[in-house]
Amino acid sequence: MKELRQIRDAVIGALRDGGLEAEAAFPAKWADERKIPLATVAVGAMEGKHIGFCGYLGQRQEESGQVREVYGKRLEGVITVDIRAGRAAVCEGGGETASAVLLGGLPEGIRPGELSWEALTWEKETGLFLRRGKLRCEALFLAEAGEEGETFLDFILKGVMQHERNP
Repeated sequence: MKELRQIRDAVIGALRDGGLEAEAAFPAKWADERKIPLATVAVGAMEGKHIGFCGYLGQRQEESGQVREVYGKRLEGVITVDIRAGRAAVCEGGGETASAVLLGGLPEGIRPGELSWEALTWEKETGLFLRRGKLRCEALFLAEAGEEGETFLDFILKGVMQHERNP
């Protein structure tokens, strides 16, 4: 699902902007190569909800004067963040950085809810300390009708991807 990948990539970008190394999956060689904390991000189960009447939000007028119809949808779910590091204090520091980003530094389209962290543990498989976190959140997506109104463009996470889209 494109929306889940957009959420995951937006959270990874926000964590990186906040000064924490972040990836979509734990790279096997990381433990040998780095001595800084690493966050791995995944999006768990999401549930969709309509915004507006059947997703219709209204119209938006472009600078060219063209009017486009705007649709929206909301997904509610859980983002998981695992922090790993070779030292307990470094892992804890990574968790503090991640907490600050997850509660106050995410893109406009991701609205944080409850954040919870499990106790710090030792992960035998990787030989690293691990701190697992879960953030309940909702993500808002917008889509517009194409230039002639007959084409419906993909839903884009609000406030994140503003590049040119092809109908």
